[in-house]
Amino acid sequence: MDDPLPALLFDPYSGASGDMVLGALVDLGLSIDDLRDHLRLVLPSGWNISAEVIEQHSVHGTRVQVGLDADQPERDWAEIRSLIESSALPDRMRARALAIFELVALAESHVHRTPVQRVHFHEVGAVDSIVDICGAAIGLELLGVDRAHTLALRTGQGFVSTSHGLLPVPAPATAEIIARTQLPTTATGPAEDSVRAELLTPTGAAIIGATATRVSLPFISTKVGYGFGTMTLPWPNALRVYLSNDEAVVPESSEAELLLETNIDDMNPQAFELLSERLYSAGALEVWLTPVQMKKSRPATVVSLLAPASLRDTLSQVILQNSTSLGVRALPIDRTKADRAFESVATRFGDVTLKLKIVEGRVVNAMPEYEDCAALARSTGAPFSDVWDEAHRIGERFIGSRVNPTSR
Repeated sequence: MDDPLPALLFDPYSGASGDMVLGALVDLGLSIDDLRDHLRLVLPSGWNISAEVIEQHSVHGTRVQVGLDADQPERDWAEIRSLIESSALPDRMRARALAIFELVALAESHVHRTPVQRVHFHEVGAVDSIVDICGAAIGLELLGVDRAHTLALRTGQGFVSTSHGLLPVPAPATAEIIARTQLPTTATGPAEDSVRAELLTPTGAAIIGATATRVSLPFISTKVGYGFGTMTLPWPNALRVYLSNDEAVVPESSEAELLLETNIDDMNPQAFELLSERLYSAGALEVWLTPVQMKKSRPATVVSLLAPASLRDTLSQVILQNSTSLGVRALPIDRTKADRAFESVATRFGDVTLKLKIVEGRVVNAMPEYEDCAALARSTGAPFSDVWDEAHRIGERFIGSRVNPTSR
């Protein structure tokens, strides 16, 4: 087994934008010259990029700025996709950049009711935002980041001026990205109630949404970076990121767990999807639905979920507020869990992470991660099954081998 690759934790306490992501990565040690050289593989001219040290409220970090040589054209998703696909970037950089831009394209398509290939990006399609998105994909790879996680993103409040007029915060495209990725968000806290500003931009939301999964502390951090934005706020206006050199990003919790259940026989079945999404977003470990028959032969559904005992009240409120349930029962449970490890393998489509199931010290199963396979299927146009099958075949070589488990 290779040494574990670093993992990244986004802490968007002041929101996130594309330039804040780049600033945070540079503050972690990403070379601005290496970043510039790789970006030239996508856009050879017409722009430049620079970094400077910033201090706000005694917090030091990096601000990255993009300068344009002249007015730049708007581009639709088809043009941007072709630009990235035809570049000489390594496969994983291209795949990450395409996944981020596709998320923005799908959000814009939904908001404006426009076919996705004909979406014009306006702000997001400008050169500086192409640099932000491709730069984030490049930076994560150059730092060797295997996977990313995020804490709740602060969206801000009020209104923002755009090419479409004055829009509420979060802007519609940002809100759609939040919904598609189920990113955990918060508007403001008591100290910021008087601040009216857009803290989370569509580009920032897309970069984090396409690359990160939700995580809870503790996180085994070895380095911290700050990427500063351009606004002046009553606090350090920066995206904070933590870097871990330990594969075990989130240690397996020894906290007691509960089985929460409720029977529902009078709700529109379409509402179960949103209920499940909100339960996962609130911290449920697993959610499932079981059809049953109740008194008077009425068909019903049992909503079941596994959760840390500390989230009982929170998840119970999610159920009561988002369904017709009148009560939630809770049962203590004890689970036996197989050990796990993660390994990245190279396929002809690109690199895919495998989740290795370990029993008594030996690998008994190797499953490709869905997100990696889906991203490669989107970027290459290959069927998802072809990507998954090839990664699964390669993963079979780990079966029976002894590996050190991780608790990620």
